Amino acid sequence: MSPMKSWNFSRVLFRMVFGSWLIISVVWPANGLRPLRQRPKSWGDEWLLVSKDEHELGPFSSWNITGTYKGDWRFLNSANNSSKFPDFKKSKGNSVLELMSTPTKITGVHYVQGVIIFHGVFDDEHDVARAKIRVEGVYIWPFRQLRMVGNSGKESEFGQEDDYILSNPYHLLGVFSSQVFQESPQEKIWKTPIYEMEKHCNIEIAAQISRVSSMQNDGDHDRYHLDGLMETPSVDDDGDCFSPMLLNATSVNVEVYYNKAVNYTLMVTFISFLQVLLLIRQMEHSNTHSGAAKVSILMIGHQAIMDAYICLLHLTAGILVESLFNAFATAAFFKFVVFSIFEMRYLLAIWKANRPMNNGENWEAMRRELSALYSRFYGILLGGILVTYEFLKYFRFILLLLHSFWIPQIIINIVRDSRKPLHPHYILGITITRLAVPLYAFGCPHNFMRIEPDKKWCVCLSIFMGFQASILLLQHYFGSRWFIPRQILPEKYSYYRRFDPAANNATDCVICMTTIELSHRSNDCMVTPCDHFFHSSCLQRWMDIKMECPTCRRPLPPS
Repeated sequence: MSPMKSWNFSRVLFRMVFGSWLIISVVWPANGLRPLRQRPKSWGDEWLLVSKDEHELGPFSSWNITGTYKGDWRFLNSANNSSKFPDFKKSKGNSVLELMSTPTKITGVHYVQGVIIFHGVFDDEHDVARAKIRVEGVYIWPFRQLRMVGNSGKESEFGQEDDYILSNPYHLLGVFSSQVFQESPQEKIWKTPIYEMEKHCNIEIAAQISRVSSMQNDGDHDRYHLDGLMETPSVDDDGDCFSPMLLNATSVNVEVYYNKAVNYTLMVTFISFLQVLLLIRQMEHSNTHSGAAKVSILMIGHQAIMDAYICLLHLTAGILVESLFNAFATAAFFKFVVFSIFEMRYLLAIWKANRPMNNGENWEAMRRELSALYSRFYGILLGGILVTYEFLKYFRFILLLLHSFWIPQIIINIVRDSRKPLHPHYILGITITRLAVPLYAFGCPHNFMRIEPDKKWCVCLSIFMGFQASILLLQHYFGSRWFIPRQILPEKYSYYRRFDPAANNATDCVICMTTIELSHRSNDCMVTPCDHFFHSSCLQRWMDIKMECPTCRRPLPPS
């Protein structure tokens, strides 16, 4: 190619490149400066198209930030300088945000409204323990920016924010546990009135939204984190309401609380089923009236009242949290079956065994005594609720007393010198199943009731229950008075007392119908106070069932 042709080709190529650059530099900026409504696609749509082949959505993908957020607040300055809130002296605390995001006609912009509740904003001496702000604003999701202002307490399409919070199971479960278990003031969101700060201040909030990583979120990709700054610019030269405040909160996965609550109700249902089996085993152990007479009626009545309380608590929780009604109602139903059918039936059997039967007694007298028994039971049940309500701040101590139901049986065993009134399986099974619910509530760090774990209290309860069960087991195997010195025990009838062998050289045991040789004194022969002779093994098995003489039916003293 000649030099002239090469030069002409270079000129043509330069003109083509320069012309293309000129067209792009003129036409593309015009399209970029076009108004938002005239743009063919929104910023977010363009980013979505760029990253459509990726597994994760692009950095500007639309996130639905509707939900409950729980976190902390603190002032930038160590001391808050407030002209309108002189009692606003605390520098940090907890906060709960309820946000609802709805799309608008403008692509990339969502309208946000909700409530922010600040816990622990005032001194403890102040009557108000929390402050509430109703907010509204916009969420520009391509840039993850959240801008909100206080809406001055006006009503909005969001309706009553309190009604929204009342319908949220996260708050409902927290309210229920805080009222029942008396947690810290930070959890008692309905215990005290609300101070609505937006009626006194102009509030502006600027926040950045980020997604919680899957490593921190256990694989859950729908949780978000909010970091922001709340300011109260002055309007009437009165100064700021309070110093700038830093906010940070993380969204709460309500589904986790649903699953935990359902699993808890399954645990309670399974425990109720085990308790029914243990009661059946115990009733078989004391299958006669005299066997039931060894059992303390206070012990069974105490457990029946505990199950009645648990039934009422679960039923109340199911009514309060409507979405979990079926789960809590099922647990309440099984507890109702335990106390109203099995435990009350066993209670009546013990009452009948301890009540002497008179042939000439009429039905009216028996009905009056039975009515008095039911009246005392339900009176104690109602009285316990009133006492617990009055002394609710001592709830954990009251709960510790409720788990002292083995003590009446221990005392009855000592007083009556009863032989094996309870089956060992019943003692161990009831002790373990009674510990399950309180240890879950106060010992599990991730329980659905959001109660702070109290390891010391759980250890004290476990030791207390284990100590009671250990005494009962030792009484079962070594005698009811094994730990009492013999010097202070009352005199006891000896079934191996001396007798005159010349009076009768041989007699028959009416239990096994075999001959007893009395000529040679041995431990194989026992004599009752009414001078009737039996084999030792025969009479001991008999007294395990009935404490009366097999021959003349007179009452027998403990062996």
